[in-house]
Amino acid sequence: MEERENQIEKIEKMERELRSQLQGIRDINDQEIYNQIDRLILKESKKEYLALEQKQSIRKRLFNTVRRLDFLQELLDDDEITEIMVNGTDGVFIEKAGKIRKWDHYFFSRERLEDLIQQIAGRCNRVVNEANPIVDARLENGDRVSIVLFPAAVNGPILTIRRFPRHPISMGQLIEWNSITEEASEFLKKLVGTGYNIFISGGTGSGKTTFLNALSDFIPKQERIITIEDNAELQIRGVENLVRLEARRGNILRDHEITIRDLIKASLRMRPDRIIVGEVRGEEAIDMLQAMNTGHDGSLSTAHANSTKDMMMRLETMVLMGIELPVSAIRRQIAGGIDIMVHLGRMRDHSRKVLEILEITGYDCEKEEIKTQILYQYEGKEKGKLRRKADLEKTEKWQRYAEH
Repeated sequence: MEERENQIEKIEKMERELRSQLQGIRDINDQEIYNQIDRLILKESKKEYLALEQKQSIRKRLFNTVRRLDFLQELLDDDEITEIMVNGTDGVFIEKAGKIRKWDHYFFSRERLEDLIQQIAGRCNRVVNEANPIVDARLENGDRVSIVLFPAAVNGPILTIRRFPRHPISMGQLIEWNSITEEASEFLKKLVGTGYNIFISGGTGSGKTTFLNALSDFIPKQERIITIEDNAELQIRGVENLVRLEARRGNILRDHEITIRDLIKASLRMRPDRIIVGEVRGEEAIDMLQAMNTGHDGSLSTAHANSTKDMMMRLETMVLMGIELPVSAIRRQIAGGIDIMVHLGRMRDHSRKVLEILEITGYDCEKEEIKTQILYQYEGKEKGKLRRKADLEKTEKWQRYAEH
């Protein structure tokens, strides 16, 4: 233990010296940084013998400290890790193959972790401090980052990194993993291709963004697509006429803030064929529904919910956050704007599956209710499977597809 602490102290001393040498130098490339590191290692090896393996390890760590994400870079280089959770200086936890375990490395000082957090936030043009302690950001590779500092975080700076596959998961892979059936996939492919508004719901970690990416592969490539997100995470492929918009948080007084609502309104003046809103969380729901109701067919979006029924109630609540409307008017907006709801879930074996595909058929004026029909539903008995629950050829959506 003492030997390990001495080793860490030695590396931290070299890190401080390296930072001091690089301070004030602009536009330095990676090779020049490696040259500086090699000189430091040579200097240290004259004082004490360092094996080749040690030198390579120190070299990699020093480079990651100044250019990447410190020793967390080792985790980011492992594509099998899906979540990285840093609980202050108490420890680092990782999720791999659906299982969470504690990693054997951790931050020895709060200052070092805070430096890393400021580095991540700065690269995304985000400001995080005690006055603004909660911030969402992203890494250069698109991984989602959540940051919580004191006083909101009691046990030190909290850093959570949600990993995304380097290559987007296709619908074909989801079929192979039994997340959706080929029949249901073909049905959705036809609806996306002909411009149906589809809303994806599900709990945390159920795979909403992954499914939205897979679904977007069915969009005709000649269309003009505008994506709107808090943090740009979507990986739309093969579309040349693609515009990516990202929200921006302002300062404490909310100066220079660009909200999802602002971006949706701006996108309507940019001649979109389709608008994709990465995730709806609040009052922007009314703008999204209005866009869907005013000729922007084929729009896609996601939101957190425990079921499709819960999703419709949440949409009502989110609309009321932005505008005072009678509930009946909101339900008409939902019924007129959204054609299909797809609900995802995370199972006990950590797999992610499509649990329900729901058709919104209209609005019942007498009962003041949204009319729906379940098209596909997951049945969990013996080899659970997504099963067809309606005669698709007789549904309104299928008739509209056939006419198109």
